[in-house]
Amino acid sequence: MFSSLPTAASEFMNWDWSKFEPFYRELTERPLNAENVSGWLSDWTALTNIVEETYARLSVATSQSTADEDARKRYFAFLDSMFPPLQIAAQTLKKKLLDSGLRPAGFDIPLRNMHAEAELFREDNIPLFTEESKLSTQYDEIIGAQTVTWEGQELTLTQLLGVITQSPDRAVRERAWRLRAERQLADREAINALWVKFMNVRRQIAANAGYSNYRDFRWKQLLRFDYTPQDCKSFQRAIEEVVVPAATRIYQRVGKQLGVSSVRPWDMGRDNIYPIDLHPLHPFQSTAELEGKSAAIFQCVDPQLGGYFNTMRQEHLLDLDNRKNKAPGAYCTSFPVSKRPFIFENAIGVNDDVQTLLHEAGHAFHVFETNHLPYSQQTQVGMEFAEVASMSMELLASPYLPAREGGFYSDQDAAYALVEHLQNLILFWPFMAAVDAFQHWVYENHDAATDPANCDQKWVELWRRFIPGVDWNGLEAQEMTGWHRKLHIHQAPFYYVEYGLAQLGAVQVWRNSLEDQAGAVARYRKALSLGSTVTLPQLYAAAGAKFAFDAATLRMAVDLIESKIEALQPAHE
Repeated sequence: MFSSLPTAASEFMNWDWSKFEPFYRELTERPLNAENVSGWLSDWTALTNIVEETYARLSVATSQSTADEDARKRYFAFLDSMFPPLQIAAQTLKKKLLDSGLRPAGFDIPLRNMHAEAELFREDNIPLFTEESKLSTQYDEIIGAQTVTWEGQELTLTQLLGVITQSPDRAVRERAWRLRAERQLADREAINALWVKFMNVRRQIAANAGYSNYRDFRWKQLLRFDYTPQDCKSFQRAIEEVVVPAATRIYQRVGKQLGVSSVRPWDMGRDNIYPIDLHPLHPFQSTAELEGKSAAIFQCVDPQLGGYFNTMRQEHLLDLDNRKNKAPGAYCTSFPVSKRPFIFENAIGVNDDVQTLLHEAGHAFHVFETNHLPYSQQTQVGMEFAEVASMSMELLASPYLPAREGGFYSDQDAAYALVEHLQNLILFWPFMAAVDAFQHWVYENHDAATDPANCDQKWVELWRRFIPGVDWNGLEAQEMTGWHRKLHIHQAPFYYVEYGLAQLGAVQVWRNSLEDQAGAVARYRKALSLGSTVTLPQLYAAAGAKFAFDAATLRMAVDLIESKIEALQPAHE
């Protein structure tokens, strides 16, 4: 029966529940024992892959064009008519396997995860998850529709950010920044209204599963077995102690370079934390050039990784250009039937676009490296390590940024790009801490946080605690609504500390590469290939790193970064 399952997206994208149901029924009714569990899991994997690729392709279509009503209807139809029975069927199969007491080889971690998922499952939550996904799409629609007229031309806010980050004229930057902020504030009430809906849905999801607060529910849903909320708060305190002073030194240095007494938001770029390009880099003129030079870089990092990226180019698995009605941000998703990743980005021709593609390619390589694993549950890696795959690639690729290696820059500009990237590593940790602390506060104080005005006040408090080096005087409305513009807060609650933890892991991978590049890359690839067959600390160890939250490990990372910046300064000045 399962040999008849389609193997091409064109054959299953229009399947309805009546097509899936016989396969799920057969798996449910098939006797399960030690002799046939491998085949049973393989058949379940084949079916799961079709479901996940269908969902991924429908979701991608809505982000590629937020104005595509047909794509939106097809995605919502899947959520409404397919998601509920598929979730119930998957829960039935999880229970069947767990009740069998069987422990297939290499399946300890997936079984641990299944136990948690089975314990959390409530049929009453299925329509609420559907509603949450729809609210997330509405957030994308609000953000994706934000454009302004700048010097007679309609620009997306991402494109206008390019003006802000690259203009040498501070007055021009301020005018562009204020125009962008004005357009964002125009949607303040819409995003606030959406927030209240998000909070009400999440409260009910947690209550249905027997949890008094959404944070505890979400912790288990995210399968966080290797650390606790208190570990995150320890990490926040370590960042405040070790990283915030280093970040403040960077902002002070930027102020001196600009000749100003304090840096203002229009002296910042993405997320209002990264300094503008004092030496603007223009690494490419087209997305074709971005793809081509990135391909050369990956070939230098590792020929197999280069081959993976070339496969993506040949099979049109990259959507990199920024355009109107394209959802914000960047991501990598997976098409598991096809055994291929897909990268989505909003490139406008700046250095950050290069770093973003390097980052997302790391996720893509993770997909390729886990394709050998037989069961879908073994490829579902926690984001705490998935982000090590992406952040490490940014650093492992850094020696090959110069044009003489096939990359984008002169030696001087490559040094500048690396200095900028290393500075941004330091600047990111305090921002991450603010976002993570905000989310802990939100779901520990659900009633208060359902009121957006309270969120505004809390965001300001945390922003000033972790990012005191930027002056927002007179810009209180813009400052307090910063949480509006961090999509993770709205669409993926608690998914942000992973970046900070993974960045600490990635710096350790990079430290190893400074002594032995080939050896570090080999360990990196080995760790990626393990998928979710071992614990999170074991994955870090396989990559040559320590899974850590402490000030001492952070201090090692910050000291290394600052020493490297100091060594590179003469080359990039």
